[in-house]
Parts: sequence; C-alpha cells; structure tokens
Amino acid sequence: MASVTVSPKDVSELRTRTGAGMMDCKRALEEAGGDMEKAGEILRKKGIAKAEKRAGKSASQGIIVSYIHHNGQVGALVELNCETDFVARTDDFQQLAREIALHVASADPIGVNPEDVPADLLERERRIAEDQVAQEGKPENIRAKIVDGKLKKFVAERSLTEQLFVKDDKRTVGQLVKEASGKLGETIAVRRFARFKIGEA
Repeated sequence: MASVTVSPKDVSELRTRTGAGMMDCKRALEEAGGDMEKAGEILRKKGIAKAEKRAGKSASQGIIVSYIHHNGQVGALVELNCETDFVARTDDFQQLAREIALHVASADPIGVNPEDVPADLLERERRIAEDQVAQEGKPENIRAKIVDGKLKKFVAERSLTEQLFVKDDKRTVGQLVKEASGKLGETIAVRRFARFKIGEA
C-alpha cells in the first residue's frame, strides 16, 4: 500500500485539535490515509490526545443540569463546561452532567477541586487531627506526617473531583470527566455546583 503524503498544514491542524506531538500527528494521519477525523480517533485510542494537553483551550460552552432526589428532600445544580456548543448538545456530555449532579446530591462535596476547600475549614480539621494524634500518644517525630495524611484524606473525601463516584467506586469523578474529555475530544470541566437539602442553610 502506497504511503499517503501528509501536508505540514494538516499535521499542524491535527496538532491544534488534539494537543498531540508533531510526529504523533504525522503518523496518525498517515495511518488514517489523510482523514483528519480518523487520525484524531487514532490518537485518542492511543491515549496521546489527552485532555491535559488541551488546557489552552477555553471551556466556555456547556450546560446547567439539575437533579432532585426521589424523596424531594435533596437536590443539586451543576454547571459542566466544554469548548463547543456541538459537544454540549451530545448525549454523552449531557449524561455526564446528570451523573455528576446525582453524585453531588449524594456525596455532599464542599468544593470542585482540592484547592476549593476553604482555608478556615482546613485549619479546623488540622486542629482536630493534631488533638487526635496527641491523644493517641503517637511519637512526636511522626505526628506532623500523620496529621498531613489525615488532612489529605479529608480533602480527597470532600472535593468533588477527588471523590469516588457514587455509582462506581473504582473511579473518581475527576477520572470520569477526564475519560469524557478523551472520548469527546474537548476540555471538559465542572465549573461549579450547588447542593440543597431540606432544613440546611
């Protein structure tokens, strides 16, 4: 089979679309016989076109979805962003948004990412952890390490992207979002959420 001549312009366009390296793009285009869409799929299957490499792209499109628990006592709103209106309208994207809203209602995260957990709350947790470690009589030289470990665990348990997904405890919500980014070929990010529970301020 004669190899396809791939133009530098096509390689450059595929690189812009996927964030993959020049040589990877060239090889993918050759393998796909010059078909841009097919080459993008090849890169995604190989895990080369990763969501992180598209960080320069602006995720300014998206949708807001709601979830209300069947008992009417708990609900959530989630804004999920992507790069294009086209992806925002896909079933996969909308399903992901609904799953995240259900998760927020069930798991009660504090912030989207670890850095969103308020500093005063972290300080309170640190004091509690220090008291616990002191009462357990742990040696002085390892106390700080134990406290840091407890804080790390607290942040992971209360940050949306770090939480294990309520419907699949083998994956975090962040991994779920990353997988969708790879599948749909765009940066996807949870922008914000709000959780409501009867009787809670």
